[in-house]
Formats: sequence, C-alpha cells, structure tokens
Amino acid sequence: MQTHFTDADLQKPHIQEAERILRTCVHCGFCNATCPTYQLLGDERDGPRGRIYLMKELLESRDDDDQVTAETRLHLDRCLTCRNCETTCPSGVEYHKLLDIGRAEIERRVPRSTAERAQRYALRKILVDPKRFKALLKLGQTFKPLVPGKLRSKMPPPPVDAGQRPDSQRHARKVLILEGCVQPGLSPNTNAATARLLDRLGISVTPISEAGCCGAIDFHLNAQDDGRARMRANIDAWWPHIEQGAEAIVQTASGCGAFVKEYGDMLKGDSAYAAKAQKVSALAKDLVEVLRDESLEKLQLKEQQRLAFHCPCTLQHAQKLNGAVEEVLNKLGFALTPVKDSHLCCGSAGTYSITQPELSMQLRDNKLNALEAGNPEVIVTANIGCQTHLSSAGRTPVRHWVEVVDAALV
Repeated sequence: MQTHFTDADLQKPHIQEAERILRTCVHCGFCNATCPTYQLLGDERDGPRGRIYLMKELLESRDDDDQVTAETRLHLDRCLTCRNCETTCPSGVEYHKLLDIGRAEIERRVPRSTAERAQRYALRKILVDPKRFKALLKLGQTFKPLVPGKLRSKMPPPPVDAGQRPDSQRHARKVLILEGCVQPGLSPNTNAATARLLDRLGISVTPISEAGCCGAIDFHLNAQDDGRARMRANIDAWWPHIEQGAEAIVQTASGCGAFVKEYGDMLKGDSAYAAKAQKVSALAKDLVEVLRDESLEKLQLKEQQRLAFHCPCTLQHAQKLNGAVEEVLNKLGFALTPVKDSHLCCGSAGTYSITQPELSMQLRDNKLNALEAGNPEVIVTANIGCQTHLSSAGRTPVRHWVEVVDAALV
C-alpha cells in the first residue's frame, strides 16, 4: 500500500511505525473473510482492510481536516482486536500495532462525549484494582436485584472456593504467576488449581502481590502511558525473583499472557526498561506452554467429563497456541467435542462486551451455539474474560480448563 506522509511526519516514531505496517498491506481482502464484525455487519469499514484505509487517511491528514470524524472512531471502536486477520493475512500485516496508533490518534483529534469518557475512566479504575473490583463485585452480588439491567446480566454468581495452595517454597523449580486484576474476584480457583497442578509436577508457584494488572485494560482504552506505567511496575516486582532463577512467568488468562509477551516491544524505546522488558517477555508463558513440556503421565486422573474447548483469540491469534490446550487435554484423557468456526471471537475482547454490548451479545450467542453443538457437559476456556462472557448467557457451565483438570486429579 502506498503512503503519502510528509518528511516532517516521518520524523515521528509512531508515523514511522505506521508507514512500515501500511506498506506491508496489499489490500487483498483475505482478512475480511475471517473478521467477526465484518461478517455481522457487512460494512467494508468494519473489516480490517477498511479500517486500515481509515487509519491511513487519518494519519496522513492534517489536524484541522474535517473529514476525520466520530464515525471514523466508531469503526475503530467496533474492532475486537481479536487478531484473526493477522492469522489470515498472507503479508504479515501487524494490524494490532497499527490499530493502537490509529486509536491513540483519533482519541487526540476527536474528543469523546463526557458520558463515554466517564465510562472508560470508570472501567479503568474499577477493573485494574483487584481489591476494589472484588469489593464492588461482592456488593453487586449481594444487591443484584437493584443492579441496572445491563450490568445485572454480567453479574456472575459467587465463585467456586479456591481451596488451598501448596507451599510456594516446596520445590527447587519455581515459576512466578500473574494473579491478574479481575480473575481473583471472578474465579479465584483458577490460579489455586494451577498451583496444585504444577505442584504435582514438581514446580512451585510464587505469587507476587506487588504485580498488578498487566496494563492491557489501560492501554486498549487509550490510556497508553498508564498502561506502560503498569508494565514497568510489574517488571520491578518480578525482577528480584527473575534474578533468583524463576524459570517462567505463568499466565492463566491468555489476554494477560499475550500482553506481557509484548512488553519487550512496547518498552523498546525506554532505555531504563528495554532489556528487562525483553527478558520478561521471553519468560512469559501461558500455562499450557509449561504443561506440554512436562511428563503428564505422572498425573493420575479419575473419570473425566465431556468438554468443548473455546480457544480465546489471545491464545490462538496473538500467542499462536491454537491446538495446544486441546493436545494437553487429549493426552490427559478428556473427550473433546468438535467446535465449528473455532477461529471466531466470542465477543468478550476485554471491555468490548461493555462498550459494544449489541455486537458482543451476537458474537457470544453464535459462539455458544457452535460450542454446544456437540452436547458437552462443560465448556472450558483459557481466559477469564471469555469465561465470564460465555457464562453470562446462563447456558452450559463454563470454567477454566485447569480447574477441570485439577478437579479430576486422584
């Protein structure tokens, strides 16, 4: 794709990056075939190719160009950032990086309404603080009948008790774990089950309380500086343990895992953190990456349930781990039902289910229809956002896959 940036524009790092990405696009349109929003809406501007054109025009235009409007932002907002298009693209277009640049620019040029700004600010402040989120969640569950309708449907029942975690100093092999921001409130058993499972394999899990939200919520709501501040804080929290020999930083939420794996790229211009960020990204592993390298025959499992696995977009398209969880579950003896169109997003996409509820619900129901076609007893997934979103329909039970494995241990 040709670009027409001025010499002055090309002195700006974000324009240099945008030009590099834009020039890899051959506007073939293969991406539209696998884009969830294009499939629902049929509008070129709601597919990756159309959004790329919109961002090109935005970035090449002057600040006073009246062609740049809130309509441009609407089409960028509707993108799930599922990265399905990147898996499909024959030219290797790094679409998500261009989208980050485009969203930051449209935010600067076309201010949002007071209501939208308030909603996004509230999401950032509530979701990223585990204690605050847990307290508000408990309050909402207690007074659920009084919660407004849209929020009430997203209010999950009280979570499964987490149970005991093994001693974090028990084994010579040690990994760190990112506890997450909403997961401790919504599904505290996920990380506890992970610790018990890894303990069976001779690996101790060290929780680092100082490490908080991975930064993705701030970053993807266009508070990118705040997102980077969270990255630096997490690196500082993990670094002493990395120096002591921790062999991995484990994530059980694939959205967090995808983001932490990009710390190195997102902090490459920060001389104080660039090298550390690269090391952190290299150590970041989804739980399945740890398990698939272990001798799983050590585990003894009792009778298992019939499962349908929903592979989150952040696992299959961002981390390129499509099929990895299914392989581990098959090795452990679980029966997996086939899932049609498994590449498509469920509509959770971080805060998307709140900011774009109508599209999100359509995608959720389509995904559940595909997952339930094989009559599974339980749907399992690898991301707390997907788990909560799919559960909100009140249909087949949805859990993190590690919880089901942990429950089957003899």
